[in-house]
Amino acid sequence: MSNDDTRPLTLRDVSEASGVSEMTVSRVLRNRGDVSQATREKVLEAAKALGYVPNKIAGALASQRVNLVAVIIPSLRNMVFPEVMSGISAVLEETDLQPVVGVTDYLPEKEERVLYEMLSWRPSGVIIAGLEHSEASKAMLKASGIPVVEIMDTDGTPIDSAVGISHRRAGREMAKAILKQGYQRIGFMGTKMPLDHRARKRFEGFTEALAKEGVEIADQEFYSGGSALAKGREMTRAMLERDPELDFLYYSNDMIAAGGLLELLDQGIDIPGQVGLAGFNGVELLQGLPRQLATMDACRTEIGTKAAQIIAARVAGGEPAVEKVTELTPTLTYGNTLKRR
Repeated sequence: MSNDDTRPLTLRDVSEASGVSEMTVSRVLRNRGDVSQATREKVLEAAKALGYVPNKIAGALASQRVNLVAVIIPSLRNMVFPEVMSGISAVLEETDLQPVVGVTDYLPEKEERVLYEMLSWRPSGVIIAGLEHSEASKAMLKASGIPVVEIMDTDGTPIDSAVGISHRRAGREMAKAILKQGYQRIGFMGTKMPLDHRARKRFEGFTEALAKEGVEIADQEFYSGGSALAKGREMTRAMLERDPELDFLYYSNDMIAAGGLLELLDQGIDIPGQVGLAGFNGVELLQGLPRQLATMDACRTEIGTKAAQIIAARVAGGEPAVEKVTELTPTLTYGNTLKRR
C-alpha cells in the first residue's frame, strides 16, 4: 500500500494492510463487537505499523481539522519548557490556533500514548521535543499529513522540520572555553542520560573536544530525579572529597550548577581561581545568585517562537519551509565562575 505524503490514512488503508474488512477494523479500533483475538492483533499491528490514529471527531466534522496545535514536551518541572511554551503561545495568540500540551517525562512509550491521543483529535500541527522517537511515534507523525516541527535539537534528521541548537556543538564550545582558560582537571555532573538525548549529546561533544586536546574527564557523576539544587550540592561535595585536585566542574544544567556554586561558597573555595564552574541553559531565575554562573543559553523562547511561526504559516496555506532545519546559535556567558584572560 502506498500512502502519498499528504493524504490522511483511512480505515480502508488499515483494512488493506491487515486483509480484514473495514467494518471489522472499525470494531477493533473502537473496541466494540465480537472479534477474535488473532484478528484484533492483526488489525492493531497493521494500524501501528502504518501510524494510523482513529479520528475522534466523527460525523460532520470528520473531514475537518481542529484549531489545536499539539505541543509534546518531556517536562514542565525544569525551567526550560515553560519558556519554550511562552514563545509558542505568543505567536499562536495572533492566530486562531490554540496550543494543547502533553508531557512525556522523557519516556518513549509515554510519548507514543500522548501522541496517539492528541492526533486522534486531528490537530492542525504538532510541535514535539527532540529528534528521537519510537518507530510507532515516527509512523504516526509521518502519516498525520500535518506540519510537524521537532524542537530543541538539530543533531539528527527531522521527520518534517526542526528548530533548535546543536547540543554536540554546545558541549564542544564549552570544553574549548574551559581549556583555553587553563583548567585541566575537570569533573562532570549531570542527569542520567539514556533518555535525555540532548544532555547526552552535550556530554559527547564535551568529552570529544577535551580528548582532542589530550584531556580526559577526571570524575563524573549522574543522578536521576530529586531537587536539582540539593543534588548539585550533594554531588559537588562528594566529588571534591574524592578528588580535591579538581579545578573545574561542568554541570549538565544550571540548576545543579547553582547547587554546586552554593556548596563551593560554603566551603570558602575561591571561584573561579581555585575551582571554576559552568552550567547549561541560561536560566534567568539564577541571576540573583551570589556569583553569576558561566552558562550557555539554549535559545528557548526563540525556539518556541520559530516553531509556532512555521506551523502558523503552513496552516495558513503557506508552502512547506524550504529550510528543513533551523539551527540557532547559543551564546556562552562567562559570568564570574569561569576565568577570562
